[in-house]
Amino acid sequence: MSDFLQLAGKTFLVLGVANRKSVAWSVAQSLEAQGARVLYSVRSETRRKSLEAQLAGKPVYVCDVEDEAAAARLATAIAAAGQAPLHGIIHSIAFANYGDGFKAFHETKRADFLQATAVSAFSLVEIARAFQPHLVKNASVVTIGISSLLVTPDNYGYMGPIKAALESSVRFLAKSFSADSAVRFNAVGAGPLKTSASAGIPGYLESYLYAEKLTFRKKNLETQEVANAVLFLLSERSSGVNGTTLVVDAGLGLNYFDKEIIRLAMRMEK
Repeated sequence: MSDFLQLAGKTFLVLGVANRKSVAWSVAQSLEAQGARVLYSVRSETRRKSLEAQLAGKPVYVCDVEDEAAAARLATAIAAAGQAPLHGIIHSIAFANYGDGFKAFHETKRADFLQATAVSAFSLVEIARAFQPHLVKNASVVTIGISSLLVTPDNYGYMGPIKAALESSVRFLAKSFSADSAVRFNAVGAGPLKTSASAGIPGYLESYLYAEKLTFRKKNLETQEVANAVLFLLSERSSGVNGTTLVVDAGLGLNYFDKEIIRLAMRMEK
């Protein structure tokens, strides 16, 4: 079958495009390549202006999810423009304030934790609620998580628990929406990527290079590989997948005892 995913002619909302390195950008471009119509949502007018060249002629909305009413306004604007119903939503939004530098987890400030939770996790709930009347009955909602919630990287700090909240929200939304629709909610648990967001994490480069050595193939993920998984979850080909995190990490989470890593670690001990 030439059009296996059958996304052509469908309409999707992509939240979180920041630049060409964004997962959201790769997803949006892949959807358009499949013949889908994409609505773009960015954080601010400043971000929209910075993307004018890339998004010229495309429907672009501003939605700062830190504002409690932003999701509802976005849904109203899209519906009023006659661009609903939607066949799917891609939630690729995350924020953490590392402006004061990295701190130990127990030194996390309440304001920083709550802000990051509102933007990175609870925004999915608000988006889902606002767009519930504007989704086709079997729509698919996909968010971007991390490949493992069991690891405790020092430089990821309080975002670990917040990503856990995001993943848990996916399961509860899947159950909640199942009462009167076939709308599905899933997450892609991505391994380390080269994005502008990750560049803001203290010490990320070292972690990225270390993770690369742990993958089976000794090569980290390409952003497009994550986008490919998202497209599968958006399509009806994944109709049996709901409330799930699809891990895309090139084997990273299964290879802690890689012989090369052990050799390098023991050499440093001497």
